[in-house]
Amino acid sequence: MNPHEDGAKRVVPATVVKVLTHRRDDRGMRLEEFTSRCVRVGEVHELVTTDQAGSPPGARIDRVGFLGFAEIQGAGVIDRGDEVWVGGRRAGTVLGFDSCHFPNHYNVLIAVDTLVTGPDLDLRPETPLFFRQVTADVRTDRPVGTRS
Repeated sequence: MNPHEDGAKRVVPATVVKVLTHRRDDRGMRLEEFTSRCVRVGEVHELVTTDQAGSPPGARIDRVGFLGFAEIQGAGVIDRGDEVWVGGRRAGTVLGFDSCHFPNHYNVLIAVDTLVTGPDLDLRPETPLFFRQVTADVRTDRPVGTRS
């Protein structure tokens, strides 16, 4: 999120349609340079966790845990830095996107401290999730409510 350019946006709701259970340390995804992607109702995208949170655009992302596929329930914009909430718990923060399967789907890369998979988060088909903007104070570029 760029607080000097980005205004408020709606929450993007989605629903798990398939759970994935595996991890890899040699996946070879590429973090796209794009910081946001528009999503439409009915699209299905893959959710992938990674502990490579400091990676710059263009970086190779190898360490991943696969959560599953989710169907978008409301059109919107998913931005780098958005929080990902799954089944009422914060699962991580959007790191960015890998488009190796596009136009079929995007891999939405989610930054986490420890790699997790679908079963680690007790995911099941029909589990609700959403992407939520973290608002920032444009004077400090810090998320609202944080201290200096």
